[in-house]
Amino acid sequence: QVQLVESGGGLVQAGGSLRLSCAASGRTFSSYTAGWFRQVPWKGREFVAAVRWNGVNTYTEDSVKGRFTISRDNAKNTVYLQMDGLKPEDTSVYYCALHSLQYSTLAVTAPSTYDTWGQGTQVTVSS
Repeated sequence: QVQLVESGGGLVQAGGSLRLSCAASGRTFSSYTAGWFRQVPWKGREFVAAVRWNGVNTYTEDSVKGRFTISRDNAKNTVYLQMDGLKPEDTSVYYCALHSLQYSTLAVTAPSTYDTWGQGTQVTVSS
């Protein structure tokens, strides 16, 4: 049974930084694309960033590009989301997820292609 546990959320002022972590257990983490999503009212989960199994290929949603950085440490079975220059509109619950296919080359932005999710961590940015 795979488990993902997020941590690092909290309350921060606009312009501040947070680093989210997602620790995986129970599966060969290093074979799967990992992604971060956030909950958007009335829209469901929105893609934020993803990193391929190799840690080299990364993808970032346009609204956070240049501010958020995704990375992974396969030796620690952990994926990170460094969030700098936070804005009030970044306030949300953030979820990490693992793609359903090993060594996938498929698109990374659709939540439906991920089959394992963490419980989420709240990020609140005050103005």
